[in-house]
Amino acid sequence: MELEQLVPGIIGAFVGVIGWLFVGVYIQRRQFMSQARNAARAVYFEVDVNRVAVTVARDFGSFTPLDRTSFERLLPELATLLKPAELQRIVSAYMSHAGYQQASSGADELPSEVRRRMLDSILAAHEQALETLRTRAFSAREARALGVAPITASAPAAPEAERTRAS
Repeated sequence: MELEQLVPGIIGAFVGVIGWLFVGVYIQRRQFMSQARNAARAVYFEVDVNRVAVTVARDFGSFTPLDRTSFERLLPELATLLKPAELQRIVSAYMSHAGYQQASSGADELPSEVRRRMLDSILAAHEQALETLRTRAFSAREARALGVAPITASAPAAPEAERTRAS
């Protein structure tokens, strides 16, 4: 075997190996991004359920526990998909759970206006998190379908506000 026959074979084998390496990395990256988007979708729906619970607490004074299991389990995947500022918005929504817990445990001690402002800020953090997740986890068409009827737009007035107006 001569060198002029061997060199093209070695070059071809090298190019083939590098090609397969790039294809493998590309496929693996797509798989990781798909898993990260699925994780963001799961966290989106968890944040949405929490948002509804905060809305009910604000408007009716009925506090239910907020959930964070999906967030805690899927945080590494979220970190793959989201930029640091985006991830901070999601984390802020979950950090606001401490304020929600404080508002629910001291519901009788806190003035209604203070409790309402606390819950409004917690609700705003959840809405920012939802918007962030909606833009990153769903296609434009899916995001439009999800954003059709926000609950806060149709929430009834708080019973305390009605009593104040009636007096």
